[in-house]
Order: sequence, then structure tokens, then C-alpha cells
Amino acid sequence: MSKSDTKRALITGITGQDGSYLAELLLAKGYEVHGVIRRSSTFNTSRIDHLYNDPHLAGTRLFLHYGDLSDGTRLVTLLDAVKPHEVYNLAAQSHVRVSFDEPEFTGNTTGLGSIRLLEAMRMVGIDARYYQASSSEMFGATPPPQNEDTVFYPRSPYGAAKLYSYWMTRNYREAYGMFAVNGILFNHESPRRGETFVTRKITRAVARIQAGVQDTLYLGNLDAVRDWGYAPDYVEAMWRMLQADEPADFVVATGTNYTVRDFLTFAFEHAGIDWQKHVQFDERYLRPTEVDALVGDATRAQEKLGWTANVLTPELARIMVEADMQALKLQGEHWIDTVVTR
Repeated sequence: MSKSDTKRALITGITGQDGSYLAELLLAKGYEVHGVIRRSSTFNTSRIDHLYNDPHLAGTRLFLHYGDLSDGTRLVTLLDAVKPHEVYNLAAQSHVRVSFDEPEFTGNTTGLGSIRLLEAMRMVGIDARYYQASSSEMFGATPPPQNEDTVFYPRSPYGAAKLYSYWMTRNYREAYGMFAVNGILFNHESPRRGETFVTRKITRAVARIQAGVQDTLYLGNLDAVRDWGYAPDYVEAMWRMLQADEPADFVVATGTNYTVRDFLTFAFEHAGIDWQKHVQFDERYLRPTEVDALVGDATRAQEKLGWTANVLTPELARIMVEADMQALKLQGEHWIDTVVTR
């Protein structure tokens, strides 16, 4: 494939869990990948460091650019320079509980950020396909199972902001004929999940408790029901949406339901530990308005995209526990090596 034939993709949120897996997938498919990262005085690219090469080297296909969804002007200049064939908008303030503490910031990034990007695409006039990372949190209080026709009832600033982005994506598709789609992704996790999210908080605690460096894990609502999948599976669905003949919105989910208590059990049992001896309740982790159950129906994605989930929650918990145990072991070995060589 010549340089002129190489497909170019622009990913916002490339340093996040989904962005890193999506970059891996697209690079494996021969894409030239451009990622948008926020300026920071410290490096925040750990999830993609294994993919990055010096841009001066021949054959490099991953390029990083400073930018932010709060800066519409920068988005215009960046799109004009890169001229991507596909745009994946994954950037957001994505922690639901934090969105109650920072509702304005969440609205500005998770909500208004999408309209800045969509409008920048329209102003530049590029013929690119657009993917919007929508969320099952938009369904909120609506009973499961939830699919593309389910009524939305968000129960958090995060869910409401995502719903705004969802409707603006549909609006630009219908008003301007853009190939713009919403991926309504249910909870998806991995060893790259942020440490403040409940699944990673649990699996990291399992590794630390087994190693004797932690004794107690504090959690909130253990009865919340979720449909947890594996992030690498889900970024495959993102890509498939932009390869379809016509733009449409898709629910991406496993169709299975487990409680936080179930996930606790899977994770702790894998390490041979009784979670009830180590887990305590802390009301600070409760949301002002809870979402009781999110379970997706991904029939449309299965029929139209040929996509199905490969990893279900019990295996997902084991994958994450094993990764956190290995990471803690390597961290300990690095600490010993550092002390010995000083």
C-alpha cells in the first residue's frame, strides 16, 4: 500500500483505555494513526508507549498532536492538517461518580466537546467518517434489556452529557449527510482500565491483598447490575461501524448481567481469597442517583456488523487479576533492583 493509499485515522482520547486498544487495532490494519493528547508537564502516554516511535524514523505510522476538545480552533487546524478518513471521538471526562462533583467540566468536555469536533469537520469540509463514543449510562433508569430503540433516562451529569453528544451526532448525520455513528457501548474493562473505576479497583486490590501490601477494600453499591465486556472486543466493533455501507447507531454489549458482588467473587476467588474478610462499605462511593441495572441487547451489531463479544465477565475478572498480580510483581522486582544497585 502506497503512502497515498494509506488510510488515516484521528483518535481523540488515544491515551485512554479504548484509545490505546483502538490505536493497536488500526496500526495492525495498516492505518496511519494520529492521536490527540492534552499538554501536560508530565508524560501521560503510558498506555501507548509500546506503540510509539520517533516520528523522524522512516515507516512511522503513529503521530501525536497536542489538542483539546475545549479548543475548537485547534480542532479545525488539526483536521485540516491531518485530513483523516476516519475520526474516533473517545475523549471525555468518563468517570460517572466524578461527574456529580464536576458537572460543568463534564458537560464541557463530554458534551460540548463533540459538537466542537463535529463542527470543525463540517467547517474544514473533509469527507471523513465519524465515530462518537456513546454510553449505556444514557439509558440510566430505563429497565433492561436496553437496545437502540430503548428510551433514554440518564441519571448522572455524565449520562446527560453523553446523551447530548448522541443527539448532536444524529443531527449532523441527518442535517449534513455526514457518515456519523454512535457506538452505545456498555461497560467494557481491561487491565488498562483506570484505577478509580470499580472493576480495576477490585482487581488491583486483589493483587495487593494477596501480596500483603493492602488489607481492606472500600466500595459502595454492591448490588448494581452491569453488562461487562472486554475493551479489545469493543474497539473492534467501533471500527466495524465505520466500515458499514450506511451510517447507523449500535449497542455493543455481551447481553449478560452480573452484580458488583459477582465481580468481587470472581476476582477474589481467582486468588483464593474470601472477599467478605476484606471489603467494607463506604457511602462516599454511592452516587446521588443510582443506576440499578444496565444490560445490553446487541442483536443489531451481530446481524449488521457480524460482531459478537468473545470475553464474558468471569473470564474478564481473571484476565484483570492476573495482569494486576504481574504488574505488582514487576513493580516489586524493580524496587529491589533499584535499592540493590544504589
